[in-house]
Amino acid sequence: MLTELIQLSFDKIMQTRTYTVVVLGARGKRFAIYTEPNVGRILQTHLTGGLNIRPLTHDLMNNVFKGFDIKILQVIINDVHDSIYFARIFLEHYVKDIQHIVEIDSRPSDCIALALMNNIPVYCTRDVFEKTIPIQDEE
Repeated sequence: MLTELIQLSFDKIMQTRTYTVVVLGARGKRFAIYTEPNVGRILQTHLTGGLNIRPLTHDLMNNVFKGFDIKILQVIINDVHDSIYFARIFLEHYVKDIQHIVEIDSRPSDCIALALMNNIPVYCTRDVFEKTIPIQDEE
Protein backbone atom coordinates (compact mmCIF):
# COMPACT_ATOMS: atom_id res chain seq x y z
CA MET A 1 0.00 0.00 0.00
CA LEU A 2 1.39 3.40 -0.98
CA THR A 3 1.37 6.18 1.56
CA GLU A 4 0.59 9.69 0.38
CA LEU A 5 3.29 12.18 1.25
CA ILE A 6 2.59 15.85 1.83
CA GLN A 7 5.46 18.28 1.28
CA LEU A 8 5.91 20.64 4.19
CA SER A 9 7.29 24.15 4.22
CA PHE A 10 9.28 25.66 7.05
CA ASP A 11 7.24 28.53 8.42
CA LYS A 12 9.09 29.87 11.44
CA ILE A 13 10.99 29.09 14.58
CA MET A 14 10.24 30.38 18.06
CA GLN A 15 12.54 29.89 20.98
CA THR A 16 12.49 30.15 24.75
CA ARG A 17 15.16 29.17 27.24
CA THR A 18 13.60 25.74 27.75
CA TYR A 19 12.34 24.71 24.31
CA THR A 20 12.14 25.53 20.62
CA VAL A 21 9.03 25.46 18.45
CA VAL A 22 9.48 24.65 14.77
CA VAL A 23 6.37 25.56 12.77
CA LEU A 24 5.75 23.60 9.56
CA GLY A 25 2.87 23.92 7.16
CA ALA A 26 1.09 22.65 4.07
CA ARG A 27 -2.30 23.03 2.43
CA GLY A 28 -3.24 25.98 4.61
CA LYS A 29 -2.55 24.13 7.85
CA ARG A 30 0.37 24.80 10.19
CA PHE A 31 1.55 22.70 13.11
CA ALA A 32 4.31 22.80 15.68
CA ILE A 33 7.10 20.43 16.61
CA TYR A 34 8.72 21.10 19.97
CA THR A 35 12.38 20.40 20.53
CA GLU A 36 15.28 21.36 22.76
CA PRO A 37 16.70 24.90 22.65
CA ASN A 38 20.05 23.71 21.25
CA VAL A 39 18.39 22.62 18.00
CA GLY A 40 16.65 25.98 17.78
CA ARG A 41 19.95 27.81 18.04
CA ILE A 42 21.39 25.60 15.28
CA LEU A 43 18.44 26.35 13.01
CA GLN A 44 18.56 30.08 13.73
CA THR A 45 22.29 30.22 13.08
CA HIS A 46 21.82 28.50 9.73
CA LEU A 47 18.79 30.59 8.70
CA THR A 48 20.54 33.86 9.50
CA GLY A 49 23.74 32.84 7.71
CA GLY A 50 25.72 32.86 10.94
CA LEU A 51 28.87 30.88 11.50
CA ASN A 52 29.86 28.71 14.43
CA ILE A 53 33.37 28.93 15.82
CA ARG A 54 33.56 25.12 15.78
CA PRO A 55 31.39 22.59 13.93
CA LEU A 56 28.31 21.49 15.86
CA THR A 57 26.79 18.01 15.61
CA HIS A 58 24.66 18.86 12.56
CA ASP A 59 27.69 20.42 10.86
CA LEU A 60 29.69 17.29 11.64
CA MET A 61 27.03 15.00 10.17
CA ASN A 62 26.70 17.21 7.12
CA ASN A 63 30.48 17.22 6.61
CA VAL A 64 30.67 13.42 7.00
CA PHE A 65 27.92 12.99 4.40
CA LYS A 66 29.71 15.31 2.00
CA GLY A 67 33.07 13.67 2.69
CA PHE A 68 31.71 10.24 1.76
CA ASP A 69 29.62 11.62 -1.12
CA ILE A 70 26.36 10.74 0.61
CA LYS A 71 23.36 12.72 -0.56
CA ILE A 72 20.33 13.43 1.62
CA LEU A 73 17.30 12.65 -0.54
CA GLN A 74 14.38 13.53 1.69
CA VAL A 75 12.97 13.61 5.19
CA ILE A 76 9.63 12.02 6.06
CA ILE A 77 7.82 12.65 9.33
CA ASN A 78 6.14 9.29 9.50
CA ASP A 79 4.48 8.97 12.90
CA VAL A 80 3.20 10.89 15.91
CA HIS A 81 2.26 9.60 19.37
CA ASP A 82 1.24 11.85 22.25
CA SER A 83 2.66 14.91 20.43
CA ILE A 84 6.02 13.17 19.90
CA TYR A 85 6.93 13.07 16.22
CA PHE A 86 9.02 10.42 14.50
CA ALA A 87 10.92 10.81 11.26
CA ARG A 88 13.07 8.98 8.74
CA ILE A 89 15.91 10.46 6.74
CA PHE A 90 16.74 8.92 3.37
CA LEU A 91 20.36 8.88 2.23
CA GLU A 92 21.80 7.94 -1.16
CA HIS A 93 25.31 6.65 -1.79
CA TYR A 94 26.91 5.04 -4.83
CA VAL A 95 29.48 2.26 -4.50
CA LYS A 96 30.97 1.07 -7.80
CA ASP A 97 28.02 2.52 -9.73
CA ILE A 98 25.51 0.70 -7.51
CA GLN A 99 23.00 2.98 -5.84
CA HIS A 100 22.39 2.36 -2.15
CA ILE A 101 19.49 4.10 -0.42
CA VAL A 102 19.46 3.96 3.37
CA GLU A 103 16.50 4.91 5.54
CA ILE A 104 17.43 5.97 9.09
CA ASP A 105 15.23 6.64 12.11
CA SER A 106 15.79 10.17 13.41
CA ARG A 107 14.30 12.95 15.45
CA PRO A 108 12.37 15.33 13.19
CA SER A 109 14.27 18.30 14.56
CA ASP A 110 17.61 16.78 13.52
CA CYS A 111 16.24 15.90 10.09
CA ILE A 112 14.79 19.37 9.63
CA ALA A 113 18.12 20.97 10.50
CA LEU A 114 19.94 18.82 7.91
CA ALA A 115 17.18 19.40 5.36
CA LEU A 116 17.38 23.18 5.77
CA MET A 117 21.18 23.08 5.53
CA ASN A 118 20.94 21.21 2.22
CA ASN A 119 17.67 22.53 0.74
CA ILE A 120 16.13 19.04 0.93
CA PRO A 121 12.35 18.49 0.97
CA VAL A 122 10.56 17.55 4.18
CA TYR A 123 7.38 15.52 3.94
CA CYS A 124 4.90 13.97 6.31
CA THR A 125 2.48 11.16 5.69
CA ARG A 126 -1.18 11.98 5.21
CA ASP A 127 -1.95 10.07 8.43
CA VAL A 128 0.48 12.24 10.43
CA PHE A 129 -0.77 15.42 8.75
CA GLU A 130 -4.36 14.58 9.72
CA LYS A 131 -3.30 13.95 13.35
CA THR A 132 -1.47 17.27 13.73
CA ILE A 133 -3.06 19.96 15.80
CA PRO A 134 -3.33 23.14 13.73
CA ILE A 135 -1.93 26.36 15.12
CA GLN A 136 -2.90 29.89 14.22
CA ASP A 137 -1.19 33.21 14.74
CA GLU A 138 -2.47 35.24 17.63
CA GLU A 139 -4.23 38.36 16.49
